[in-house]
Amino acid sequence: MRVRVDPSPSALHRRQRRPHAVILPSSRHALRIALCLELRVVCMSALFNLVLNCFQKVKDEEYPKMDSECLKKQDAKTSAAIIGLLEGDAKFTALSKFEGESIVGRDAEDAEKLQKGVDASIAKGVLPKLEPPPTYVTIDVLGKTPDDVCNVIVGHMGDAVNTGGVVVLCGLSGTGKGTTVARLGELLPEGKTTGWSNGNVFRSLTLLAATWCEQQGLAEFDGAKALTPENLATFMGMLTFDKFDGAWDIKISGLGIEAMVSAIKNTDLKGPKVSKNIPTVAEQTQGEVVKFAAAAATKMGEDGLIVLLEGREATVNYIPSPYRYTLTMSDRAVLGQRRAAQRLAAAVLKDVGEGASEEAIAASLRKQLAAFLEEVP
Repeated sequence: MRVRVDPSPSALHRRQRRPHAVILPSSRHALRIALCLELRVVCMSALFNLVLNCFQKVKDEEYPKMDSECLKKQDAKTSAAIIGLLEGDAKFTALSKFEGESIVGRDAEDAEKLQKGVDASIAKGVLPKLEPPPTYVTIDVLGKTPDDVCNVIVGHMGDAVNTGGVVVLCGLSGTGKGTTVARLGELLPEGKTTGWSNGNVFRSLTLLAATWCEQQGLAEFDGAKALTPENLATFMGMLTFDKFDGAWDIKISGLGIEAMVSAIKNTDLKGPKVSKNIPTVAEQTQGEVVKFAAAAATKMGEDGLIVLLEGREATVNYIPSPYRYTLTMSDRAVLGQRRAAQRLAAAVLKDVGEGASEEAIAASLRKQLAAFLEEVP
């Protein structure tokens, strides 16, 4: 027989469920908790500062420092530095808006005038009507550096980078066409690139037309008499584009003139006889000059050169090339900022000169900004 032994009072006491109690930590335990909390705060603070510094670094890298060296360059970095300095400035915002609207308006007006000249050349049978016009690769330059834009172009060109070809670049003023052409000249193989400007062709034609008027005994330039279809055909026949002494050049040979354009481009071709009459000649000779430019660019491209040609679609559509690019700016406000910054940079450099302190540059920038705002309606 089993005998059950009742538990002792102490055992009963141990088995009883005790109510929950608040246990106060010892001083050592409390110190550990405090240290952990402090460490957590320090870590969170350090993380916050790290993130803040990263954002600050991105901003600093986005906008170059505006010092005398940056101002002297007068390039895309100079414009970016000015935009950074004046970011959020109400006066700069107003000037940028005005410049952006002016660019779009002027470009539209210029394009309309140019198209009229091309249409007149089509009507005369000098140029064919392009149906459909050639297609272009569109590059949005917003947020891109000049190198980024150039990399898109070089990648699209493929083997032509080494074999030669014609690069046609279009776009609104302020999208960086000139900067892109200059940078391409630096990035592509040395000695492989060359530019082309229709300006010297227009000037050469004007020189010939003005000389013709003089030889006819006319008291002043008479476009109606000088620029007949027969005369224009004769004048164009006096211009030859080829290699002379190993270098590509335009030779003028006629009406007693025997000269290389490279030798007179800054003298006779910029004299008053040419300068005051070139608008009249350019208006009536778009077709002739476009055909001349197309033949010249093709010659150089086939010779292994990369011809960098910028202009408006109405005329460069007639330049044979598969490498066509249109630079766009999806944010028109940035377009205005760039142009405003370019104008301010030139004015500040003229005001303070080279080697000025950052303080002097900043003060001049505010002064020039106030002066430019007086132009805004």
